[in-house]
Amino acid sequence: MSADKRWPSDWVRAVLPSCILQSLAGSHEAYGYQIIQVLRASGFDGLSGGTVYPALNRLETDGLVWSEWREGDAGPGKKFYSLTPDGQQRLQETARDWTRFAELIENLLQETKG
Repeated sequence: MSADKRWPSDWVRAVLPSCILQSLAGSHEAYGYQIIQVLRASGFDGLSGGTVYPALNRLETDGLVWSEWREGDAGPGKKFYSLTPDGQQRLQETARDWTRFAELIENLLQETKG
């Protein structure tokens, strides 16, 4: 994908919770800006805090992540997020379901090429 590619916002909203869960599974814990950086490095170039923080709040409300506020050494404190057991289970279910869904869409799109 080119560096300036921005995905349609409805696509991003649909996959963002799962992508956040995956970023936390890989790091075990992270604060919001770190999550944004991981997602940007993965290809979500236009992602901002205004998109990620509300998604993190929903994930926390749903019991899929938990957070802990930590004081900063030389600057402001940070809110660290990590997966809950329910979040880990949801991530595994979503990964399995996503594979099947992506195959379905790929098959449908291949029919339009045929």
